[in-house]
Amino acid sequence: MKFLFASDSFKGSLTCEQTIDLMTAAVREVFPHAECCGVRVADGGEGTVNAVISETGGTIVTAKVHDPLMNEINAAYGIIDGSRAIIEMSAASGLTLVPENLRNPLNTSTYGTGELILNAVEHGCRDITVAVGGSATNDGGMGCMRALGVRFIGKDGKELSGFGRELEQVVHIDTDSLDSRLRACSFTVMCDVKNPLCGENGASRIFSKQKGASEKITEQLERGMCIYRDVIRSQFGIDCDKTEGAGAAGGLGAALRVFLGAEIRSGIETILKIIGFDEKLKDVDIVITGEGCADSQSVCGKVMQGIGTHAEKFGIPCIGLCGSLGDCAEKIYNFGVSSLQCTVCRPMTLSEAVDNAKSLYYNAAVRMLRLLDVGMKIKR
Repeated sequence: MKFLFASDSFKGSLTCEQTIDLMTAAVREVFPHAECCGVRVADGGEGTVNAVISETGGTIVTAKVHDPLMNEINAAYGIIDGSRAIIEMSAASGLTLVPENLRNPLNTSTYGTGELILNAVEHGCRDITVAVGGSATNDGGMGCMRALGVRFIGKDGKELSGFGRELEQVVHIDTDSLDSRLRACSFTVMCDVKNPLCGENGASRIFSKQKGASEKITEQLERGMCIYRDVIRSQFGIDCDKTEGAGAAGGLGAALRVFLGAEIRSGIETILKIIGFDEKLKDVDIVITGEGCADSQSVCGKVMQGIGTHAEKFGIPCIGLCGSLGDCAEKIYNFGVSSLQCTVCRPMTLSEAVDNAKSLYYNAAVRMLRLLDVGMKIKR
């Protein structure tokens, strides 16, 4: 019997590599003669670069860039086959880079993400994929594009710096100085949100609060984003309110689409294609996946949905082992995952579950595998 493990990380407690090691040990206990293989996966969020580089044998590159508050930092991205770059925008423009007391999307910029793109181009990359989860920004991607040569002009005719607070000042966008090498590049945005740029479901009203915005700031950002949207529509003929994913990462999705012609794709599907996941399913008898918490979001382009869908395509049963089960977790059953198991075995606090994540995961894996063994004996 051959097992394949492909779990997302359990944020704050287990990496996907650790789930592979723990599940392998559990299989050795219950099915000592079984074959085990593990695949590192992510859905475009935290850990995407490490997962892809681990599976493809690529290279990690570090560059000096600016964080959301424009402080100099070192940020990493990945290069595959010398010409394909995988960038997590959160490495340069992520919320975790901003201290809680300074979180305010009026004052943050995606400039550092643009610097990472430019660094990848300078390294010879012409196929560039950007994962846009976890941003601290709501600048419409102006900062990123400014780093690449686009000029955003204000009412006084002067160039804007590219912060969220400047959205409402944009009257003209000048792309004449966009780095010419970018025209030879193809861009993909890994994005699992379908939010438009503006409106009730847009970037500002849905996501800015989690980045530190008050109600007043949110409305200021929304007003500015509408002005920015109208300038884009007038100059480039693209309506970002009708573009799925334009509101991702505070509007970075829109900027990558409009100025670089990026194609917006599902994060997990992009990852599975890059690592050749379907090839890894050959001769596999059962797939085990999972994530920290299975809930209604699990069917919105997350790891378990992607893994279950691909396993089902080949007629391979798939089980999910998760840290906890939230509302509507059972929706995942419509996407190739046949059963969900939980690592928590008794009432406990979140901190206790995190502190004991390894032992809880291992013991739950053994319980799950023993139940699988019972099913196999009944079938025999």
